Amino acid sequence: LAACVLMMGAGLLWAEDAKKDEVTLKGTLTCAKCELKETDKCQNVLVVKDGDKEVKYYFIDNATGKTAHKDVCSKAKENVSVTGVVTEKDGKKLIEASKVE
Repeated sequence: LAACVLMMGAGLLWAEDAKKDEVTLKGTLTCAKCELKETDKCQNVLVVKDGDKEVKYYFIDNATGKTAHKDVCSKAKENVSVTGVVTEKDGKKLIEASKVE
């Protein structure tokens, strides 16, 4: 019983740490293939203004991203808030979205 309680506690701490790493970004949600012409297959990209620069956050493929894609595949959508965990790979910023509004 004690081991079970200890493991549950560790799991809750890990889940809490993951939430702390989440950020909310606001920008224009678009498609890397259809709008940006950067990829061979559709992928959500959140374009965020940072001063006079644009920063692109490419969605990691998950259910949240798939749900949001149907609205932006043929036309970008402005003023979209995306909450998720940001990472970087090969010079690209990636976001694993948990919420898109």
